[in-house]
Amino acid sequence: MMINNYPYQIFLTKNDARPCQWLLLHGFMGSHHDFDDITSDLPGEVLTVDLLGFGSLAPDVVDVSRFEMANQIDDLRSILVSLHWQNVNLLGYSMGGRLALAFALMYPDLVKNLYLESTTAGLKTVSERQARITADEIKAQAILENFPKFVDNWAQLPLFETQQLLSSSKKDHIRRQRLLQNSKNVANSLLRMGTGAQPNFWPKLSDIEMPTQVIVGELDNKFNAIANQMVQLIPHVQKTVIPNSGHNTHVEQSKLFVEALNVSN
Repeated sequence: MMINNYPYQIFLTKNDARPCQWLLLHGFMGSHHDFDDITSDLPGEVLTVDLLGFGSLAPDVVDVSRFEMANQIDDLRSILVSLHWQNVNLLGYSMGGRLALAFALMYPDLVKNLYLESTTAGLKTVSERQARITADEIKAQAILENFPKFVDNWAQLPLFETQQLLSSSKKDHIRRQRLLQNSKNVANSLLRMGTGAQPNFWPKLSDIEMPTQVIVGELDNKFNAIANQMVQLIPHVQKTVIPNSGHNTHVEQSKLFVEALNVSN
């Protein structure tokens, strides 16, 4: 689907006749395959998408400003409008969660329920954001210099420690998916849409009116703490902790993840 001169890869799964419409947004270095373990278990229709610049078929994004969050929000809105979708269940993981939060704040009339998995509302101070931007610039250079090495180092981050317990086939699948990415796009996404580059949404959390579920893994201490702060500010919110999982709860405990969702038709 051509959206604002970019060829988006989108995938629609129709599971049953229930009037639910889901839009699932993947994380950094992910693709629509991030959700392969849960797509068929959700009610109604499920839309997965390779976000701008990601996925094995992603062309070089020459205009790097396209990665900025405001532009990607506009792209998502155009996708929903083209499909005549509204009142969607919007679920985002990590980077996709930051995008989902921003989208819900910008277009609340299009979102029925908001699901934020292992994500944040941004960094609260200028100094924190600048430090993160500097760190991401170093990571972006590492991506361009030796992408396979970066992918392997990324998998060893403490944030993903619990994924070492996944089966060898699952770990290999995740690694292959990452290696298929367009490294230039990965670097530019980090620079233009990383946590340091995005706006600080903490002051706007009280404006969220739709029912919101903040989902974290039991073993993800960092994002448990962030989730505790978020639920203090979002009006109609529930925090859900997925047992025996770390950062990527829908992969590490896919069945428990689906069972925990508050699904409203």
